[in-house]
This record gives sequence, structure tokens and C-alpha cells, in this order.
Amino acid sequence: MGRTALGMSSLIVSIILLVSGNAFLTSVLGLRLSIDEFSSGVIGWILVFYSFGFVAGSLYANRIINKVGHIRAFAVFAAVLAAVILVHPLAVEISLWALLRALAGFVMAGLMIVVESWFSSKANNQNRASLFAVYQVIFFLSTAGGQVLIRVADPAGFIPFSLAAILVVLAVVPLSMTKRESPTIEPSERMSLRRLYRVSPAGALGALVGGILITSFYTMGPVFGNQIGLDVGEISNFMVAAIIAAMLLAWPVGRLCDHFDRNRIMLAMSCVAGVASLSAALVGGFSMPLLVFSVGVFIGISATLYPIAVAITNDLMESHQITAASTALLLSYGVGSCVGPLLSAAFMDVLGPRGLFVSNAVVLGGLIAFLTVGRAKPTVAVADQEQFITITPEATLGLAELDPRAPDIEDINSPSEPRPAP
Repeated sequence: MGRTALGMSSLIVSIILLVSGNAFLTSVLGLRLSIDEFSSGVIGWILVFYSFGFVAGSLYANRIINKVGHIRAFAVFAAVLAAVILVHPLAVEISLWALLRALAGFVMAGLMIVVESWFSSKANNQNRASLFAVYQVIFFLSTAGGQVLIRVADPAGFIPFSLAAILVVLAVVPLSMTKRESPTIEPSERMSLRRLYRVSPAGALGALVGGILITSFYTMGPVFGNQIGLDVGEISNFMVAAIIAAMLLAWPVGRLCDHFDRNRIMLAMSCVAGVASLSAALVGGFSMPLLVFSVGVFIGISATLYPIAVAITNDLMESHQITAASTALLLSYGVGSCVGPLLSAAFMDVLGPRGLFVSNAVVLGGLIAFLTVGRAKPTVAVADQEQFITITPEATLGLAELDPRAPDIEDINSPSEPRPAP
């Protein structure tokens, strides 16, 4: 495993630079719009276009990759993203920024497909569980690192945008110097959302709600912080604490999911997240420690809804259906990510900053009601449940086959013959 990780060092560096730069940009944009006194509703509409673009990119960017190859596609996507970033400070205009966010979402999806499919091509039956865990840790820490960078310069200036563009451009260098042959991307089996819901209602809605909660917080969280009077350093701490909480709570929730009925675990987690969200709404800016704690619990638990939804769904699937189900779950999450910023922004326009967490509590209340009285079944016996794997939605783009629950990787997928990625 150590030798494999060393051989992937250039790829890992590219992932760190890319993810941290994109996470940094997302927070800077929210802060900049809030500082310029745009309403929460307008901010939500601008930032949600990233989700629109990301969903489109997850469906169609692979065509570009297959046409020109991984390295050229990565360079093209990174160049477009860097240019998009640098255009932002030239003119703070609603329609322009909405278009830029859509372009950024599309090319970012393409970039993630490239790096994740390359990462996945290193897997074999012995190391893929470990590689999967390594990727998750890298992703969480890189996202947190992007929030730390908020402290570097005033979001009202051009320096943060230049720094984000630099990180994206530098991500091209390590990947371009790799000597490993590019993997291929083959079309994966598709599953409609309607079919997904018929097979796994709780899985489909859990993924949808996860997209609403997580995306609304990442896009509107910095806006919330600015509106309650936090300085840039406090907003950075606020966002980092939430991301680290998501990483730390993944393991204990996973242990629960391996020993108890997963529909009940999703219900329990939804209740805890709902209480924490209401607590954050009530605490507001009155007590920073209580706010950070409440938000940490809320995001930490909310981030587990998607992997629980994946686990519930995979329990009901044949092994050859897992990749198709993962794609459908990602689409459900993507729909939620398009709804989340708009819903939270609407609540914030009416209720002020606390509307962010009130809207989240309302969404969780709907999921709780469904899991309590709705058609959350079928389920499987605890003894028959598949192994729980912590997974971020972004990893579904290029790592679905790296999921240890997927069918075994054949021996033909050796370094001399790269394994086809989804």
C-alpha cells in the first residue's frame, strides 16, 4: 500500500491543489457577494448555477475526456476554470457570475472524473478499500484547507481570485508529469430516478436531502457568517470546524450502520441533525462556541446521510447494479444540490441569517416524516447488510468501481493494462 501511495504522489498533489482551490473559491464568492450587499436570494441564485453545471458535467464531460485523452482534457478543463476564476473580480454582475458558476461546475466535474478515474485505475482486489479511504481523507482535508485560505486576503479584493486560479493551474503540473498510461472511461449502466425510488425510496430521498443540506451550507454558510458579524478568521474557523466534524463523525456512524437497521439509523441521524440545525438557528451569533458546536454536529451528521443512502440502496442491489445505482444516487444528490441554495436563500430573505438553518430543519422534518410513516421499506436484515463505506458524492463520479462493495476487479487490471473506469 505504501509503495502504491508513493507511486500516486503526483496524482494526490493534483487532487489537493484542485479541491482546495475550488473550495476556497466557493467560500470567497459567497463572502464577496455578501460584502457587496447582494440579497440572500440573489446570492443563492448565482451560486446554484455551479450545481447545474456540475450535474451537466457529470453526465457529459466524459465525452471530451474520451475524445482527447485524460491529460489534454485535464489541461483544457483547468485552463477554463482558471480563466473563469480570474473573470469574477473584473465585473460583479449577476448574469455574468451565474454563467461563470455554471461553467465552473461543468469543468470541475470533468476534472474530478479525470483524477478519480486515474486514482481508481491503481486499484486491485487487495488495496481498493484502503485506496478508497485514503481518497476520502484527502478530499475532506483539502476542502478544509480551502477554508483556511480565506484568511489570506480580503475577499473584496482580487488577490483571493488570483490565488484560487494559481492553485488550479498548479494542479496541472503534477498530473502532466506522470508516466502512467491514462485509463479509459467506458459508458456505465444507467438507472432512472424513478426506478431508484421504486427499489430504494429511503436511499433516493436520503441522497436528495443530503444534497440540499450540504450544498446549501457550503454555498450560504460564509454568507451566514458575514451577516451575523463574524470576521474573516471566524468564518474560516466556522467552516473548517464543520468539515472536520463531517470527517470525524463518519467512522462512528459507519459502525452503527454495520450493527443496526440502516433505515432506523437514517431516521435517528435525521432527528439529531434537525435538533442541531434548530440549535444553530437559535444560537445565531450570541455564542460562538455553541454555534460552532451546533453547526459541527449538524454538518457532521448531515454528511452521513448520503453514504447511508448509498448503503441502504446497495443492500437491495445485485453486485452488477451497484455502479448504475451510484450514478442514480449522484443524480438525486445533484437535484438536491440545485434546490438547496435556492431554498435556504429564500428562507434567509424572510427570516434573516438564521433562515439557513431553519430551512435545513424543515427539510429534515420532511425526511423524518417520510421515514416514520412513509414507504421507507423494503429493507434487509442486519446480518445481510453489505459493509458500510464512507463516501462523498463527488467520489461517485470516478470511483464507483473502487467501492469495495462493487464486483471484484479482475487480474487483467494490472499496471500494464489500466482498468476501465466508469
